[in-house]
Amino acid sequence: MKAGGRLALYLDLIRWNRPAGWLLLLWPTLGALWFAAGGWPGWRLLAVFVGGTVLMRSAGCCVNDVADRDFDRHVKRTAQRPVTSGAISVREALGLGAVLALIAFGLALTTNAAVIVWAFVGLAVTLAYPFAKRFVSLPQAVLGIAFSIGIPMAFCAAGGAAVPASEAFTRVPGIGWLLLLGNLGWVLAYDTEYAMVDRDDDLKIGMKTSAITFGRFDVAAVMLCYAVFLALWGAVGLRAGLGVAFALGLAAAAVQVAWHWRLIRDRTREGCFRAFRLNHWVGFAVFAGIVADYAVR
Repeated sequence: MKAGGRLALYLDLIRWNRPAGWLLLLWPTLGALWFAAGGWPGWRLLAVFVGGTVLMRSAGCCVNDVADRDFDRHVKRTAQRPVTSGAISVREALGLGAVLALIAFGLALTTNAAVIVWAFVGLAVTLAYPFAKRFVSLPQAVLGIAFSIGIPMAFCAAGGAAVPASEAFTRVPGIGWLLLLGNLGWVLAYDTEYAMVDRDDDLKIGMKTSAITFGRFDVAAVMLCYAVFLALWGAVGLRAGLGVAFALGLAAAAVQVAWHWRLIRDRTREGCFRAFRLNHWVGFAVFAGIVADYAVR
């Protein structure tokens, strides 16, 4: 195969043409960075966290597709993924994932030792997530932890270059843990919507998902998780002294959540997938409110 064709397969493997995935990871990470820095964090930290987010999400896709290749061939939506279809070998996919993770680790090295500790925690959870779907009734909660590691990393990074590894957990304030818990709720909400798309296929192959675990209460559970997200991030914003601009961002996110309820209430594949695919705008609305409020202070 020509080099250009191989590159296209690699880009497909890391979902380069579907940026919604890394945007879901990016907005809460940057929101936490703004809270941690008390506003604009500077270009260096911004570049480190944007680059690290994109790289680690891409590496996670490589690991996930390798781990799920035997399951994905039985699911219509995933049967043509490069590893599942055999277009990319397992060795190639893992090699690409390792390279991307190493580059992301290099970015972490430019911060401090506490951030590096959290980078290892994030890597461990990222590697564990694909296998959680075999054993854990709510594997989306494991994904929620993986997608929230950037929050404590942000608070540690904002402390400067001298934060030691021994302070990796104590350096994260109470509001940091509230943001993490709230983000966990958001991930549970949108990834349950995603799981609702494949519920019939997952039942056939024995995969565990939150959509299956919640059963007929799936829509109610999604709405409750959204409420936890908005309530906890709203509480942190109030505690940080944010005002009207932040409230408008939360309101815009809440309006979208109401729209998502309309999309998923009938549990159609199209409606649930659309709600998941557009979820990054919910996170963007909250992040934009944070940035705007700090900017006008």
